[in-house]
Amino acid sequence: MLQHAAVTFFAIFLAELPDKTMFATLLLSSHFKRKLPVWFGVTIGYITHVVIAVLFGSALTRLPEKPIQVVVGILFCVGGAMTWRSGGGDDNAESGKWSASLSNARVVWTAASVILVAEFADLTQLATAGFAARFNDPIAVGVGAALALSSVSGLAVLAGTWLQRHVQLRVIQRVAAILFLVIGVSTLGFALL
Repeated sequence: MLQHAAVTFFAIFLAELPDKTMFATLLLSSHFKRKLPVWFGVTIGYITHVVIAVLFGSALTRLPEKPIQVVVGILFCVGGAMTWRSGGGDDNAESGKWSASLSNARVVWTAASVILVAEFADLTQLATAGFAARFNDPIAVGVGAALALSSVSGLAVLAGTWLQRHVQLRVIQRVAAILFLVIGVSTLGFALL
């Protein structure tokens, strides 16, 4: 169980770092200038997506094993290719001008809503569903994915400016892509043996 949570955490963490929702979190944090409500709202949005992904992945485990392993392997390979191709370009979310007078509850709701929309059918949600199907351990996968996404959003809120200046997101993106491709190819290999 701990191993499944750790593998999920590492893969989702790396995949989410260069993702558009990390940049959306940076924008939300800079507009609202309230780190904790933004982080809390973003985390609520992510956890909602993790629950959906784990339920979907768990449902896949009730189907015949070999075809599902092929589908999961393909999902990871496609995810790896998508991660490799997407180039940390300008994914500037529409930010608008938010009032500093909004309540903390409104900031939480706005941050959660942005992530709910931006993350739907995103690579990390699909990867979480894939891990849930592959490991057949929905709780460990859910915990690992939720902690990874919450950690990335925490980094974006607390150290977003530093990350953008000092860490080459393209390198992180490439590592995540390779990890997804390795998982996809190995899953396909085991399924076809």
